[in-house]
Amino acid sequence: MDDSDHTLTSPLPASAPGGDALLGLTIAWHPDLRRVGEQFVGLAEAGTMELSRYLPAFRRPGQDGEGLGHSSVSRTAVRLIRDAAGGVTVWPPQSRMVIELNGREIAEPVHLTREQIDRGAVLGLGRTVLLCLHWMHCLPRNNPVPGFIGVGSAAIATREQIRQVAKTNAVVLLLGETGTGKEVTARAIHALGKNAGAAMVCVNMATLSDTLAAADLFGAVRGAYTGAQTARQGWFAQAQDSTLFLDEIGNTPGSVQPMLLRVLESGDYRPLGATHDQHSNARVIAATDQDLYGAGFNQALLRRLEHFVIRIPPLRCRREDIGLLLVDMLPAEVTPLLPTALVSQLLNHDWPGNVRDLSNVFRRVLMALQMGEAPGVDAMLNVPRDPPAGETKPGADGGDKPPVAAAAVRKKLVGLQEKEIFDALENNGWTIRRAALELGISRPSLYKLLEMYPQIRRAAR
Repeated sequence: MDDSDHTLTSPLPASAPGGDALLGLTIAWHPDLRRVGEQFVGLAEAGTMELSRYLPAFRRPGQDGEGLGHSSVSRTAVRLIRDAAGGVTVWPPQSRMVIELNGREIAEPVHLTREQIDRGAVLGLGRTVLLCLHWMHCLPRNNPVPGFIGVGSAAIATREQIRQVAKTNAVVLLLGETGTGKEVTARAIHALGKNAGAAMVCVNMATLSDTLAAADLFGAVRGAYTGAQTARQGWFAQAQDSTLFLDEIGNTPGSVQPMLLRVLESGDYRPLGATHDQHSNARVIAATDQDLYGAGFNQALLRRLEHFVIRIPPLRCRREDIGLLLVDMLPAEVTPLLPTALVSQLLNHDWPGNVRDLSNVFRRVLMALQMGEAPGVDAMLNVPRDPPAGETKPGADGGDKPPVAAAAVRKKLVGLQEKEIFDALENNGWTIRRAALELGISRPSLYKLLEMYPQIRRAAR
């Protein structure tokens, strides 16, 4: 199977990925969860595209495309205008559809810089459908890798590297922030490699003590050290004909770093107290979130580990993948209807702890929903309160958030119109608790509003 079998057929010219970045639109949330992750990729240069209920066609590689389709999305198009500098202006339509950008309502055109698109911008349509605007540096491709989920170009490129190196026996060094999925990547390399039938051996190097690290890694004969009543098999011996994953390699005790260098160079090592060398054919994968180029780490060992390096992108650099990750995290036996406003908060957060952080918070969110509570996502995320109107809030990298309208405050009951209440009920399957959460009010308050608007009849009536 060649690359053409994995590539999405597209009207874009084949040379497009080699030129400027393409503007990608990924469905980050949709009432039909099967649509999450579908994409439209276009606008390789300055130009205008229209986004409505029926256009453009979103698709997965190798599948037919279709419009967003949901009734909450207006037939009147939102216009996305890309300029020569790579910025994009979001031009709301003249319709009743609520448009949100990065969690805030907008009513006037808003310009996003190239850098803001690079961080991923979340566009909400009708309080129901969420899209992520982001750059694509390649066309969508179906190159599945066990456990590594994503549809953006960063995820595609990482999977390509995994698939490439898995076919070899090269030493692999995985670099990435905590929670980005380094062990998931290591397991994927093992699963796609020639030793997939054997169990991968995992070692956390930070747990090794200076005195016993050599015995843990390379084994020891009986009597090699005080307390060694029997011969001991090390991790390299256990990983024979398999893969040895050395996590937290930056915390390797200095005493065994030269020993690791030798076994990586020749495959030979000597158990503690032994008189003869043994040979290991274990495939070695190492990982760290530390800077190994500073003082304290054996630089010759680092050069040997650098045979093949995969840098795993942080989640804030692949915001278009968060919706797919949320769908994957939903338990099969419990699929609560998630309020779109809640999902929007999850999409807009920068996740300093990356996928692990997202997973932990989402698990707490699901527990709160299942208990009938309205989860306080901001409290769970430790998100600071929005600044006063007219000010901007610094982003994670010190830059400003997109210059959108000030955050909407919770409305008074008298300020909520019948159409807003009806739309919230319809968007949430006529579930009072979830509709109230979307409106930013309590359930008793929503019941009061239903009494104020008798045209919206309760089921009992």
